[in-house]
Amino acid sequence: MRNSDFTGTLEWTPEAKAKLKNIPFFARAQARQRIEQLTREAEQEVVTVEIVEQARSEFGQ
Repeated sequence: MRNSDFTGTLEWTPEAKAKLKNIPFFARAQARQRIEQLTREAEQEVVTVEIVEQARSEFGQ
């Protein structure tokens, strides 16, 4: 993936933000990066709870 694919700010739904806050603080930054990567791969501009759940299943949570 190109660096240009990772520019710009994504919008987060309130529900997705709440799910992110439930992730332990020591893993939150890595989880956020992966969630935003999945969102961009799906060519979306908004992080939804479904994408957070998809990332969560990847982490085995």
